[in-house]
Amino acid sequence: MRAKKLYRIGVDVGSTTLKVVVLSRVGEIVHKTYKRHKADFNAIFIEELRNIEAMFPDSAFSIAVTGSAGMGIAERTGLSFTQEVVASIEVIKQNFPYVKAMIDLGGEDAKMVFFEEDKQPDIRMNGNCAGGTGAFIDQMADLLNISMEELSESAGKHEKIYPVASRCGVFAKTDVQNLISRNVPVADISMSILRGVAL
Repeated sequence: MRAKKLYRIGVDVGSTTLKVVVLSRVGEIVHKTYKRHKADFNAIFIEELRNIEAMFPDSAFSIAVTGSAGMGIAERTGLSFTQEVVASIEVIKQNFPYVKAMIDLGGEDAKMVFFEEDKQPDIRMNGNCAGGTGAFIDQMADLLNISMEELSESAGKHEKIYPVASRCGVFAKTDVQNLISRNVPVADISMSILRGVAL
């Protein structure tokens, strides 16, 4: 009987998206997925596992889960769980030891980790407002009636940057709506949004 091929599956279930990576025995990425789960992450998770099973028949898998919504999945299924920042720090230490800072712009929070030799990583988090997060960028793209990819591409063509509130998502949205009503070019609004998030 032929031995089954072994693969490792990493699953990140965040507040807005589900990310899956399948690694070969030697750590090569052989499949990856990025999907919005729209709060139906259980169904999307099961669907993705079925897809992987079909793509890699006669294989065995080990699965590890991370992400803000991943803990619940891990508890219900008995799968291994690692907190997302801890997982990111470990990947950077193993594969990118020269990195000095990491920025994780999640759906509902933003995290920064600073690395210094012979010291524990310094972790900082914005949990006060969704203004500096991926969900906010997504909402602003929707407000402009473009995709997030188009917002990013458009920002690169800007000519002027306008002030957008950086400490409050509600105020930032009001600023963006004002720019739209003034017929400010989409490229300028896009860059103003991204600058506001960065600040």
